Amino acid sequence: MRAVDIIQKKRDGGELTREEIAYLVQGYSNGEIPDYQISAWAMAVYFQGMNARETGDLTMEMANSGDQIDLSPIAGIKVDKHSTGGVGDKTTIVLAPLVAAAGVPVAKMSGRGLGHTGGTIDKLESITGFSVEMDRERFFAQVGEIGAAVIGQSGNITPADKKLYALRDVTATVESIPLIASSVMSKKIAAGADAIVLDVKTGSGAFMKTLDRSIELAQAMVDIGTHLGRNTVAVISDMDQPLGFGIGNALEVKEGIETLMGRGPKDLEEVCLILGSHMLVLGGKAKDDVEARAILKAHIEDGSALEKFKQMVGAQNGDASQIEFPDTLPTAKTFIEVKAATSGYVEGIQAEEIGVAAMLLGAGRETKESVIDLAVGIHLSKKVGDAVEQGNTLAVLHVNDASESKVREAVSKVLEAYRITPEPVAPQPLVYALVTKDGVTRY
Repeated sequence: MRAVDIIQKKRDGGELTREEIAYLVQGYSNGEIPDYQISAWAMAVYFQGMNARETGDLTMEMANSGDQIDLSPIAGIKVDKHSTGGVGDKTTIVLAPLVAAAGVPVAKMSGRGLGHTGGTIDKLESITGFSVEMDRERFFAQVGEIGAAVIGQSGNITPADKKLYALRDVTATVESIPLIASSVMSKKIAAGADAIVLDVKTGSGAFMKTLDRSIELAQAMVDIGTHLGRNTVAVISDMDQPLGFGIGNALEVKEGIETLMGRGPKDLEEVCLILGSHMLVLGGKAKDDVEARAILKAHIEDGSALEKFKQMVGAQNGDASQIEFPDTLPTAKTFIEVKAATSGYVEGIQAEEIGVAAMLLGAGRETKESVIDLAVGIHLSKKVGDAVEQGNTLAVLHVNDASESKVREAVSKVLEAYRITPEPVAPQPLVYALVTKDGVTRY
């Protein structure tokens, strides 16, 4: 078997066998196949695509390239949730304790962020003492006893994917649906989930900007999960404006706590109830979404979801009193209001521009070496559909040590992100579609 023959076969639209895919992944992982040949293969896939079986085989080969977590010692159906990422997306902070309170074990490995704001791990580290590092035995024990744990990703999870992604990043092949889908799902499979709920974002602040492309990606990932024996569903949710009001690590933890208390932003609560309902159904704790939603709302209202979060934080060496008193979380020294230049209605908020503004203040990483300031970020005062008078506050910047030039640039980006129109604006949908193994349901 030769790499050049496999490249040529895919270039000409052929279907690769499992053995050919295994040969490429294993050869690239161990250094026997050079970057330039895998680059050529990735470009062939970009143009010719892969079918569900090929993509599933690629996913399993990447999952098998490193550690695989066996969650079978933990009782129950383990349901993982994965978001394709967005601005203000703090759903894991809400869902881990909420779903665990309803009896579905959440054994979650999350990553750090490179971009707008930190990843879930960075956000949780806003809580004093919170530890994201633990060995497998303690991880299993915590999920068994409390029902939830969120830890950092093992360094040897899907090393082939890490290597391939770095190459795709510099060869203009990142946007390939089969390569994105196999990258995401290889990590979920290696992490040991029995079932998977995907939150595929669509819109200006999402990786996929259009609904059709978002659905295409969701279908590819659901097909992979189905092919590999994991019950998988995907929700297509809105990212044409930030989720909730807070963008920044401690700000997002505070907003997650407020949501668990039943007084968080309505859009964040609704998305969490939708995703959490699917997690409960897949986890065998509810017969349908209606029953699942009622269960989740009851756990918010009776305080058990918040109590579960306190237990999880305490078990991971965090200061659980900060969950009860979120004002004790890291807070910025300076607050700068961004004012509206005109009156009207908010027609849109370019989520990506808001995210970049937060990064300029220090809420995210420009490079892997950047140090995040957990206290800084942006709190939105107006969302899509809201009426605005000239001089009203659109957003508040939470600032510590950013330079004057970066603060000015952040203010400018926030102003550019808001589109204000004279006419009233209808609210945007929060969820556009549901993708399951049986097909696509558009709302």
